[in-house]
Formats: sequence, structure tokens, C-alpha cells
Amino acid sequence: MIDSTIYNCNVLTLPKIHNRAGNITALNNSVDLPFDINRVYYIYDIPGGEMRGGHAHKELQQLIIAVSGSFDITLDDGHNRKTVSLNRSYYGLHIVSGIWRDLSNFSSGAICLVIASHRYDASDYIRDYQEFLKHKGR
Repeated sequence: MIDSTIYNCNVLTLPKIHNRAGNITALNNSVDLPFDINRVYYIYDIPGGEMRGGHAHKELQQLIIAVSGSFDITLDDGHNRKTVSLNRSYYGLHIVSGIWRDLSNFSSGAICLVIASHRYDASDYIRDYQEFLKHKGR
């Protein structure tokens, strides 16, 4: 049974080095992140009104960053829900395993960067909400 709550998910302030020519944020395994990076991908060109996510992971953790634009992430642990708005490239939402997530309200030109603790594994996904509730023991 998965024993994660939305209260284990937090917005992290990422390191930002300011320069008059622009800012840079660099992330290092196990230093700036609560897990080692094993996969990176980004979502872009999201049509207006579309949602992404709609699943949970059994083991995988993620750090989600709005590198451009903004969007909302609704987290659900089977008992509680909360919505986090991301709109700064130096904030990242750490999502622990066992949390259902829905991404919505993408601004025009939004780019969602996802840093993951594991490589892609289809068996790690829970894509049906009722199945998710069963994994949570509900």
C-alpha cells in the first residue's frame, strides 16, 4: 500500500545565479534535488484547455518546473487535494510517489520540464483513478 500524502509534496526554490546578462539555474544530483536524476523530459505546445497528467506513480518521484509560462498542478493523495500554480523557472514542485496529479491551465507558450527519479517504466504508472484508490487502501 502506498503511504504518501500531498503534504510530502513541496515547492522547492532552486538555485538562481543572477547576472546582468541573465539568470542561470543548475541542478545537481542529491544536492539540489531530493533524488538522483534518471530521466528528463518536457511538455510543450499544449493546446488551450488541454490537461496533462491524470496518473500516479508507484515509485517514481518528480520535480516539475514551469521553465516558460505557467500552469497548475492538482495533487491528490486519495484523501486530500491541493493545487499548486507554477510560474517561475526557479521554483520546482517535488511530487513524491503515490500521488495522483493533473496539470491544467497552461498559458500560451508554456513549457513544463519534468525531472524524474527513474527511467520510463509503464508498470510504474497508475492511470485509472479507482485503481489508484485501491493502491492507497481506500
